[in-house]
Amino acid sequence: MLEVPQVPLHNNGAESDIREYVTRRKVSGGTRSEAGRRARDTLVGLKKTCRKLGISFWQFLISRLRGDGQIPPLPDVIRTLAS
Repeated sequence: MLEVPQVPLHNNGAESDIREYVTRRKVSGGTRSEAGRRARDTLVGLKKTCRKLGISFWQFLISRLRGDGQIPPLPDVIRTLAS
């Protein structure tokens, strides 16, 4: 903690990351298949990542479906923000 002051002293960020997933699981009763679970987890993860990076999730999806490259790949955005 003293060597890396950027690390928060609490895990509220991690708790809020999983809250949406747990709520959806409880409301829907889960998924019907393993493929459905993976799809849900993937989309929730992408949505959370976009939100943290300040990117519109829907604009990100539209950009990927169109293949227009309007929004750069997320690893590139993360590297840019980290430097």
